[in-house]
Amino acid sequence: MQRIGFIGIGSQGGPMAMRIVDAGMPLVVWARRPEALEPYLAKGASAAASVADLGARCDHVGVCVVDDAGVLAICDELIPAMRPGACLALHSTVLPATVEELERRCTARGIAFVDAPVSGGAPGAEAGTLTVMCGGTQAAFDSAHEVFETFGKLIVLLGPAGAGQRAKIVNNALLAANMGLAQAALQAGETLGVDRAALAALVKESSGRSFGFEVFARLPSPAAFAIGAPLLVKDVGLLGAILPGHDGADLLAHAAHPFLTAATGG
Repeated sequence: MQRIGFIGIGSQGGPMAMRIVDAGMPLVVWARRPEALEPYLAKGASAAASVADLGARCDHVGVCVVDDAGVLAICDELIPAMRPGACLALHSTVLPATVEELERRCTARGIAFVDAPVSGGAPGAEAGTLTVMCGGTQAAFDSAHEVFETFGKLIVLLGPAGAGQRAKIVNNALLAANMGLAQAALQAGETLGVDRAALAALVKESSGRSFGFEVFARLPSPAAFAIGAPLLVKDVGLLGAILPGHDGADLLAHAAHPFLTAATGG
């Protein structure tokens, strides 16, 4: 059985790593705070002394840290330690150019690489129902699929490395835009004298519904989304970076802006 490594056991990666160990796969974890490893060690996982130690010990390594800088810092230590034939799966949401460069570095060392951001949040990870948006070769995708099945329900190969990131960035920008439109719609309804709770319940069962609307309608205020909002700000920014001046990207950012500004206190 493959030995699986995982780095990035935060709100998204933590439940993913737990699904892996609960599936009976040998798991090696690393974190800057050793106490964060305790729930995984209690389930039978083992701790790595360093990023390089984890890379050297594992056949498959999942990385789920926040941004490009964090990904590059981890991979600078990880890739040189991984052995030929191993697989690196990147679950972070970053620039497509970042994953394309990481794939080149992996290929030069005989390491398979899969660009594999996920959608569904912590609840989806805990339930094993994440959507896994993959980019890479068919061989790399096939080698990682068994691990992805522990936390994913819909697992799709979209094209070469970078394709997963492009899909995830568009998806998250649309989520942010839908939440911005939900804010505008409920504000319009209140101005027209329609009870907010009644309108929210009606839209959830009508043609105007969306996941973003349902999320926003549950919030007592935009500020209640303060933890998640910076990640959506990042992803809307990533779409602008890869499609500068594009009408669709600009429209999504424009729709998202009022909500994200209110949610972040900007």
